[in-house]
Amino acid sequence: MNLFQNAKFFTTVNHLKDLPATPAEIAFAGRSNAGKSSAINTLTNHVRLAYVSKTPGRTQHINFFELANGGFMVDLPGYGYAQVPEAVRAHWVELLGDYLQQRRQLIGLVLIMDARHPLKALDIRMLDFFHTTGRPVHILLSKADKLSKNDQIKTLSAVKKMLQPYAQRQQISVQLFSSLKKQGVEEVNEVVDAWFCKEAQTEGGD
Repeated sequence: MNLFQNAKFFTTVNHLKDLPATPAEIAFAGRSNAGKSSAINTLTNHVRLAYVSKTPGRTQHINFFELANGGFMVDLPGYGYAQVPEAVRAHWVELLGDYLQQRRQLIGLVLIMDARHPLKALDIRMLDFFHTTGRPVHILLSKADKLSKNDQIKTLSAVKKMLQPYAQRQQISVQLFSSLKKQGVEEVNEVVDAWFCKEAQTEGGD
């Protein structure tokens, strides 16, 4: 089953107190302009499910989408550069951080990185921050079509090597992805579906 195919917008929130009651959810995060919105649109086969902009920092709230299996996909604010007032940016940082560490229903994080510039300082900070939860992370090296086949292989290998220290505590995986070429769509679906299946088995065993 393609989990993302018939995703439907559910709600948008700007404060943790307004988060909806969901059974389980996976979140998408990434540096501003890393290709997160394009990845979501490609996975859901929807032109404008997530807003795509040349201007970094357009996603200012936490947006919820209902998936085909009854679970939810959450689009988080891009972290890093954004042309917004400092007070607004500080609110985003607090909202993002509290959500990632406190949200009980969150079962895994899909982290988007530009394949040409992976594992920047803010990406490492995000991994370190989320590492404490012990929940799985799946990294999409987006815009892979911008690299030659040889460079794609080299980049994937280098990133996997750098991620080895994290694998001791949590499940962490990485793949190449291209919204333009629709490269890697099935792989994302398989990983996320496995997260939901594992969560369902865990809940069933309680």
